[in-house]
Amino acid sequence: MTAPTVILVVDEGLGNSAYLVDLGDGRGLVVDAARDLRAVRAAAERAGLRIAYAADTHLHADFLSGAVQLAATDGAVVLASATGGRQFPHTGLADGDEVDLGGLRLRAMATPGHTPEHVAFLLLDSDVGGEVPVGVFTGGSLLVGSAARTDLAGADRTQELARAQYASLTRLLTLPDATAVWPTHGAGSFCSAPPGADRTTTIGRERAGNPLLTGAAAGGVGIVDEATFVTRLLGGLGSYPAYFARLGEVNRRGPAPVTEPAALPALDVTAFAAHLAAGAQALDVRTPAAFAAGHVPGAVSITLRPVFATWLGWLLDPGQPIVVVRDLDQDPDEILWQALKVGYDHLAGELAGGMPAWTAAGRPVATIPLLDPDQVGDRHLLDIRQDGEYTAGHVPGAVHLELGDLTIPGAAARIPGGPLVTMCGHGERAMTAASLLARTGRTDLAVLDGGPGDWAAAIGLRLVSGASR
Repeated sequence: MTAPTVILVVDEGLGNSAYLVDLGDGRGLVVDAARDLRAVRAAAERAGLRIAYAADTHLHADFLSGAVQLAATDGAVVLASATGGRQFPHTGLADGDEVDLGGLRLRAMATPGHTPEHVAFLLLDSDVGGEVPVGVFTGGSLLVGSAARTDLAGADRTQELARAQYASLTRLLTLPDATAVWPTHGAGSFCSAPPGADRTTTIGRERAGNPLLTGAAAGGVGIVDEATFVTRLLGGLGSYPAYFARLGEVNRRGPAPVTEPAALPALDVTAFAAHLAAGAQALDVRTPAAFAAGHVPGAVSITLRPVFATWLGWLLDPGQPIVVVRDLDQDPDEILWQALKVGYDHLAGELAGGMPAWTAAGRPVATIPLLDPDQVGDRHLLDIRQDGEYTAGHVPGAVHLELGDLTIPGAAARIPGGPLVTMCGHGERAMTAASLLARTGRTDLAVLDGGPGDWAAAIGLRLVSGASR
């Protein structure tokens, strides 16, 4: 018998991977599926599989799990850590517990660190090596060239969980070199995977070259000691989206299944305005250029693209209704499912007819100009990229404040007064920043059309590196 078929399902926006395993009899196991199950279901349909099991390696902070949905709609058995305190029907697995999948077996391996209750799942095939795993679903423990962050449970547990992560990784590295490693978090994840990394790896490859675990501190061979690992891991942590603080608990309780086909209700101009007057948040998902040309006053610009869910979850209040403005060629299902994936269950609706309808009704329209690099002049520049991006290269004299920090009370005090141009890598995040600042009453705003490289090429000056003062 050949090795089991494991199908990779990648969420490029969140930087995560789910895995669909063909159990050989028309049934499938899915590991770490998100609530937006469209890609997983499509993969299962192509493979002719019915999803019979849904396993979660940990209480996810960056997305709502799809396991409860699969149990409700597909009759899937949910497999998860016995120590996770989940409040919905599931099979709780302790270290060493196994589930017979019919020829294949799944064995739980306690790997705390990224979260306290984290488990990895060894996939064993009695026809291929018996007790030798063909692979291991490592979730947020061992990643490709990295390991997931340990600060999501709070600052008071970060060091403790970092040490637990070290113990978990060194335990995983006792597996045979040929064992496939199937992590959940990958490139693009705020749970700390390096950019550009492959999605999967092997135990041998990580033992030989994982930068967190190997190198000079190990004398050129072997694995570094715990203290060195902890220093390296914690030294590389950046910021993470605000919604991470709440989704773990929602996943513990169990996200409510989506019982009806997702749809954005259409709101005419009067109804849309009534929602705004009642305190709803206006979310404009169009391109920066479209938003710049004219938008509903007070709207927040978050362009619909793969990373839309991250910035929605980071910047908008989940406790307040949201009304949406989109272009007619933008997919309303994509808007809704990305919102549902990060716990925004109650989008009140969308503006029927979009901005043309709003303008035709004589409603007020706001603008924020887009500037080419040679139009910036002596305006102040606000660079809202992540710390690592800014440090790698930025415009001389640019003030730095991460986009996610703009919602922190008092953050605006760090921004200079007078005409201001926001900038990021391409323009999407910069327009988001400008829209947030406009809601505070600033009117002297513009957005750089492009990024630091475009500025350097147009002005003929070099970018500088290093942290902001």
